[in-house]
Order: sequence, then C-alpha cells, then structure tokens
Amino acid sequence: MTSFQSTLGDEPGIAEELAENQQAISIAEFFEKNKHMLGFDSGARGLVTAVKEAVDNALDAAEEAGILPDIYVEIQEDGDYYRLIVEDNGPGITKESLPKVFGKLLYGSRFHAREQSRGQQGIGISAAVLYAQLTSGKPAKITSRTQGASEAEYFELIVDTDNNEPEISVEETTSWDRPHGTRIELEMEGNMRARQQLHDYIKHTAVVNPHARLELREPSAHFKFERATDQLPEETEEIRPHPHGVELGTVMKMLSATDSQTVSGFLQEEFTRVGKKTAESIIDAFRDRHYGREMRWRPPATHEDIDLRDAVTAATANKGAEATAAFADAIADAVDERDRIAHHELLAVVDAAAEDVEAEHGTTFGDTVRENAVDVVWRTLVEAPDPDSDREADGDDGTAPDESRLVADCYDLADEATSTRKDDEIVHAFAERLAGRFEDERAENVRHRFTRTQLREYVDRAADLTEEYDDVAFGETARENVTEAIWDVMATVPDDPPLVRELDGDRDATSDLVDGMRATDIMAPPTRCLAPITDDLIQAGLEKEFDADFYSAATRDAEVHGGDPFIVEAGIAYGGEIDAEGSAEVMRFANRVPLVYQRGACATTDVVKSIGWRNYGLDQPGGSGLPNGPAVIMVHVASTNVPFTSESKDAVANVPEIEDEIELAIREAARDLKSYLNKRRSMQKRRKKQNVLGKILPEMAEKVAEVTERPEPDIDDAIARIMNNVLVERHIEENGDGRAVSVVVENHSGTTESLEVTDIVSAEPRNLSDGATVVEMDGEWFVKWEPDVSSDDEAALEYEVPDDASFDLDVKGVESEKLTVTDSQ
Repeated sequence: MTSFQSTLGDEPGIAEELAENQQAISIAEFFEKNKHMLGFDSGARGLVTAVKEAVDNALDAAEEAGILPDIYVEIQEDGDYYRLIVEDNGPGITKESLPKVFGKLLYGSRFHAREQSRGQQGIGISAAVLYAQLTSGKPAKITSRTQGASEAEYFELIVDTDNNEPEISVEETTSWDRPHGTRIELEMEGNMRARQQLHDYIKHTAVVNPHARLELREPSAHFKFERATDQLPEETEEIRPHPHGVELGTVMKMLSATDSQTVSGFLQEEFTRVGKKTAESIIDAFRDRHYGREMRWRPPATHEDIDLRDAVTAATANKGAEATAAFADAIADAVDERDRIAHHELLAVVDAAAEDVEAEHGTTFGDTVRENAVDVVWRTLVEAPDPDSDREADGDDGTAPDESRLVADCYDLADEATSTRKDDEIVHAFAERLAGRFEDERAENVRHRFTRTQLREYVDRAADLTEEYDDVAFGETARENVTEAIWDVMATVPDDPPLVRELDGDRDATSDLVDGMRATDIMAPPTRCLAPITDDLIQAGLEKEFDADFYSAATRDAEVHGGDPFIVEAGIAYGGEIDAEGSAEVMRFANRVPLVYQRGACATTDVVKSIGWRNYGLDQPGGSGLPNGPAVIMVHVASTNVPFTSESKDAVANVPEIEDEIELAIREAARDLKSYLNKRRSMQKRRKKQNVLGKILPEMAEKVAEVTERPEPDIDDAIARIMNNVLVERHIEENGDGRAVSVVVENHSGTTESLEVTDIVSAEPRNLSDGATVVEMDGEWFVKWEPDVSSDDEAALEYEVPDDASFDLDVKGVESEKLTVTDSQ
C-alpha cells in the first residue's frame, strides 16, 4: 500500500505551501502561551511569583547602588482581581531604560556577566507584567525616580507580544515623596490560597538578606522584618570563565573570537586563574593528548657489552680522531647519566655534544653527522640484545622475534605493576609480546611516540595474547596498572602547540585542549564574583527570625561547575520555639532568593534526605528522608550561573559538583549540632545525678548530725567536689563601717574556667579588689568581675558595703549543670 508520505513529492508546490506556513515567533509570544514555564501556572502561584520577581529586582538594584534596601509589598483585593504594589528605595531607572526593563522579555544587564545576581535572564519582572495584562487586560503602572532627579517618571505599559517590545499608553512626569526608588503596580487574577508560600518567601528573604528591611501588607496579615545588620553584601566583580568545567563548544567559540595568536596567550587572556606557569602545564597536558608521549628506555648499564662510544665513532666520518672521540665521549657520558632517555631527549644530548665539541675543537658537526649519531645510539638502545637473558623466543605465539633489551625493560615495569601472584614466566611472556609491539611500531614510529589510548591498546593486545596462549587471566586492574606504570615513565614531547588560528575549527585538537585544561590542577576561581552571606550573617538571620536554643553555620570554599564558580552555605537552628512536631523545616536559597516551590525536584532536598541524620542526633524514621524534630535546615547556593531546573527558577538541578558541596556544607554545620546535642545529653545526665545527690546528701547530713549530736555539715562544698563543679560562694562579715563581702570561686573541674561574675548591689560598694569594675544604673550598682580560674584553684572578689545593702549574684560562662552557687546574705 502506498503511504501518503511517499506521494508528497508528486504534488507540485507542496514544499512551497509548507514553507509559507513557517514563521518566526517572538519570545514574548512563546511565553504568552507557556506562562506556566515561568511560574505563572495558577492564580495562587502567579501572585507569589510576581512578588518574588519584583522583590528580587528591588534587592539587586539597591545593593548595586550601595543602598540598604527598604522594600514595601502590598496586596489589595480589587473586585475580581488583586492589585500588587511593590516599592523600593533603590537608585531608580532612567526614562530610556524603564519601558524595556518592564516591557521586553530577555532584556537585562546580567545574562553575560559572570558575577552573582538574583536575576540572570531578564525575564522575571516583564513576565509578571505579561501575566497581569493577560489575566486582567490592564497595563502595569510604574513610577521611578532616579537619585538627584526633581521629579519621577510615570509609565503605563503592556508587552507587545508580537514584537516583544513595550507598548506605552501613558508617559508623564509626576511628583513622588521618595527621593529615589521604583514602584510597580500590577492588577491580575489571583487568589490567596498560597498565602503560606507568600509569607515563607518574605520571611526567608529576610533570613538570607539580614541587611534588608521588608514589609508585607496583605488582606489578612501585616508583617515587618527589620534589618539585623547595616553591612551590605560584598560588592561583586565580573570574572572570566574558569578552565575546569567549560564546555568544548564554548572553547571553540572563544577560539574564534579571541585576539590571541598563541595557545598560551589565549589561556592567560580568556580564563581566570591561568598564569604563564599554569598555561604551560595545560599545554603539556594538551601535548600528551594531541601528540602523545615518547617512551623513555633505560640506557645500557656499564657492565653490559655495549659501547656507545664505539658506535658513535663508527658512525662519524671525516671529523678528525680527536674531535670524533670527544663527540662520542660527550654523548656516551650524557646518556649514561640518565636513568631513562626518550628520542627527543637524545636529540638534545647530541645537539649539546656537537655544539660543545665545535666550540672546543673548531670542527663543525652538521645535521647529517648529528642525525647519524642519534640513529646509531637509538638503535643501540632499542635493538641491542639483553646480555642478562638466556631465553629463546619461538616467535609462533605473538612473542617478539628477538630477546631485546626492550623485553627486560617491559618486564621490570610489568612485574612491578602486577600482582605478586602472577607467575614470573607469565609476566615475562607478557613483556615479550608488549616489547614486540614496540618493535613492530618502530618502522613507522621510530620515536615510540604514543597517546595513552594507543598505549592501552598495546597492553590489551599483549594481555589478550597472554590469556589466549598461556591460559592465564590478565584482568582489567593489571592492564590498567601496567598502562599507568609505562605512561609514567614516558616523556611529554617538546613540540610547539598549534597556533590559535590552526586550532580554530579543529574539533579534535580543541577537544584535546579542553581535556588538558580539565586534567590540570588549577586554583579555585576567585570569589570576588560571588557574595556569600557568610557564617556570621547566616547565624544572625536565623537568630532574627527563629527563637532557638542552638545555631550553627558553614560556608564552603568556591568550586566550579561548567566554568562557573559557586559557593554553598548551610545553617541550622535547633530547639527553642521551633515546632517539634513532624519533619524539620528545609529552607532553600539560590543567590539569596528563597525557593518556595518544587521542593521535591530540588537537589537541596535530595541531599538533605540522603544524609543519615541519626549520626547527628536527630530522629530519622527509616534511616532516610527528612529528619524529625525542632530543627530548621537552610542551604544557600551562590553562583554566577545557578543551574535551575526550569525558567521559573524554583529548584536547583541535580549537578553532582553542587550536590557534593551541599552535603559537605550541611555536614559541617551538623557536626556542631551533634556536639551541642551530645553535650546537652551529658548535661542532662549530670543534672539528674546532681538532683539525686541533692536529695540524698541532706538526708545523710541530717542523720550524721543526729548520730554525732553535732550541727549539720555544709553539704554545698561536697556536692561541688563530687560533681567536679565550679563553686561560687558569697561570704559576708560585719565590720565597724558596714559589711565586708567576699565572693569566692573554687574550680573543682579538670580545666581552666573563665567566668563572668556580676553582683548587683543596692548600695554603692567601695574598696573593690583588683580586676573588678562597677557601674551604677537606676540606683543599683553592678560589680562585674571576670576571673580565669585554673583547675583545683580558687579566686576571690572582695569589697565593702553599708549594713543595709542587699545582693543579687549572677554567674555566666559555665553551664548551669557544672555550677554550684551559694548566695548567703
């Protein structure tokens, strides 16, 4: 049966008809029909996404201008729609740029910049404008005033989706009470079913942006989040790409665009962390892959019946006996001094010998003489028989036809690299076959120059023949070990690399260069392009928004993915007022932006679930998944190019390099949590033991007093000694002018303790002992003393007060479970 497709060519004009239906579409038109890709897939989520895009832009703008952000967000119900208003105190937007910033998709300043920013694609805020006009039919209303301007600019506009250009309906100047900043007002279909996500976004933004002041007003709630610091994030600088992780296609494009002529110049000019020395290392790695290495054979030992002097002398004609002998001696001595020598190294030896003899004897040793000397010495090295061997090769099973010195060299390398369980005869048979492969190659490849791939092929061939003829397994590990042992003794060749114009368009050679870049040890990229939150500010943000008992934070060093540097940070808050029911709360961030959707599709969530939290003191049913308990786990990924799973930027992709750093950052913070929980459990046991003693000892003291008919002994000192506590006692004695007060610290623990002792006195103290200070406040005197008391030592604070004074003793610096305080007045 004839198919319809097979008859298409018979219909005249069908191709032309199909071509007429082909047409380009604008990016705005595409997202008009695919708004779900940008996070506007429902009324509830669309409202949250619009808030997110506007707040992110406001934070970026204020920080770039060096302004501490003040951002106001308001959501109003307006009939069938919601009105979103976002105001900031940023630098404002110029009249010329404003329409394109809000009315043109893929318009921005950050897409090509390798530095950290919240926005990257130039889609977000213009997509919010597009969503508003699609659902309400109303334009965006934007007011902006730049610093120093007398009036603000006011626009009403929509996105022309056919041309991806702003369509302005109102453009005028207006007065505005803000000295500088931007205000956007959007009306859109929406609902508040995602109220919790909205609140989470604002709260989490406050956590990772402790320098910002945020206010949210919506129909049923009003929140203010004050800034916790006046310290702006570090200013970032754009950097060049890092050689690790950069893709082949990108390097090919860079080679076409560069002004550099040499590969070394290209590497130093176009990449970060590449200086002259690093460039040479990369070029060496490129040489290994592009040209291959040359085998370095062992020269003959002095006891071998091989005389390189005679060989060179015989090959050198018409240069005079004295000059010829000097030439031969210089070559033989230089070769003898080396453990191994490659062909290009022999060339250098012969050239150096010729030049030295020419200078001393005035006899010229031209190219032909030098080539003859190189040839005879090299043939002597690789063809001469091994005088220590009495083996005879049969040549019928793939072994070398002659027992050359190459066999002995290959044998030693293979014997050292393979397991001791392999029989000596088997290793020797393998070495013969491998040496035979080198011999076979010599006619075509006199220098024995091979890539690592070619070398592995030779090893595999010799191993296959050994398995076939000797019926002995020669496994993958043995093959790889032998390959590595031989590759290690081979020498990188000195050939000049191709010029950039020769590399341009050569995919294979460029691939070798990229592999060489990845194989070279290169410093991590500079972090000046990134603005991590830092440990201190992560902890400050957590403390500001969560009332917990414990906080920890960790910031990792910069790593590289796809040529882009990134830093991962983690923080943990535990206990206190954090909800103890259910799973721990996981807060995800990318470039200081909270990720409130697609939690299950995010690398951060996957890593948190994969960690064994029981090792860190948290309950984890089944040993996997999110831990239970009163904990908040936050992770921040800062990068010049965060790999999101989609254009809506809701989840970080599962990139192995980033996942590894997320895990290490979380574990670093979790180790502090483990120490805290272990210590807390230890203190709980200590407290329990101390409570038992507190019940038993008074009864014992009472019984002892009853039996001995003496006063009850003071048991406070006994509890402190038994528990190895720090004992703080106040002693008061009457004197003629009032009372003498002595606060004594006895350290019964095993370490030096640093205390902060404050005695609050109702009357002015006098005659304070050294080291004490006093401050009067509201009719009370605070006597402060900070002693360092060694183990089994004591210290005393002394002062005098009037008779009618009262006291209140406060001691800090030692856990309550390790402290015994007796405050007699």
